[in-house]
Amino acid sequence: MTPDYNLMCKQLKAFISDEPNYLPVLSNTSALINESLDDLNWAGFYLMNKGSLLLGPFQGKTACIRIALGRGVCGTAAAEDKTQRIANVHEFKGHIACDCASNSEIVIPIHKNGEIIGVLDIDSPKFDRFSEADQEGLEKLVKVLEEMMEY
Repeated sequence: MTPDYNLMCKQLKAFISDEPNYLPVLSNTSALINESLDDLNWAGFYLMNKGSLLLGPFQGKTACIRIALGRGVCGTAAAEDKTQRIANVHEFKGHIACDCASNSEIVIPIHKNGEIIGVLDIDSPKFDRFSEADQEGLEKLVKVLEEMMEY
């Protein structure tokens, strides 16, 4: 079942209107995603830092701390500035297995002032977990972050 992404966007806007600072916003966003979507084992953010992606707020097991641009699904999304929706991560060349239970993944770049500031990363133990509707809904959530969050 596809979650109500419009409701999630309204909830996110309410978080941000209370406090627009990126740290609590991303923390609550990862919790919102984790609570709203089924079959996830990781939902969180990597933020640009010193030319690579640094682990940010998340829900799930411990994760890789730093990811080089162009490496893995997250690094590829940031380097190409393009959403990556991967049905089977084991077929993705250079996949970084932070959690061996992950089988599918979606990563969406986040922008501020025309530059990539990070990525939203969501993993699932289920193959082909993320649909086109999920991608569209999650990209809407990211748009709310881009427009309202202070970074």
